Amino acid sequence: MSITELEKCINMYGNDIYAFCLHLVYNQHEAEELYQDTFLKAMELLDGIEAGSNPKSYLLSITIRLWKNRKRKYAWRRRIAGIESLAEDGEEADIGSGYSLEEEVLRKEQARQLRRAVSALDEKYRLPVYLYYMEDMAVSEIAGILKIPKGTVKSRLYKAREILKEKLAADE
Repeated sequence: MSITELEKCINMYGNDIYAFCLHLVYNQHEAEELYQDTFLKAMELLDGIEAGSNPKSYLLSITIRLWKNRKRKYAWRRRIAGIESLAEDGEEADIGSGYSLEEEVLRKEQARQLRRAVSALDEKYRLPVYLYYMEDMAVSEIAGILKIPKGTVKSRLYKAREILKEKLAADE
């Protein structure tokens, strides 16, 4: 892939990658850093990206790999030096303006509850949920990104949905 093709990918998938980063780290500043690091790493690995394949999944796999490395570094540093972890402030999403005030408040509260429930999921369930529902990726693509079998992706999505149903039913 050439630099101009990567620029096209940034224009096409940049917003999706940034939104995914924001969902992973729950902090705008850290999401921006992860986003920038993703495309810097993509520049380094430019020869490994095939323009004919799905570059979005490749970029998402870079993002996940960088995020996991950061989590590992922070965990190691906390163990060694006792550094406090960064606060995870969730950004509120704009739901829309075509609703009455009551409907909008209700939708925002439901979205907030769902976001909290998804963020409370274990990482092995949360990542497939984000990739499947937020990025609209196929099970086979998710399996390729996470380097796990398709059946495992399906079972994790099923288990995540069951956990979310229980959590959301308990909140009502």
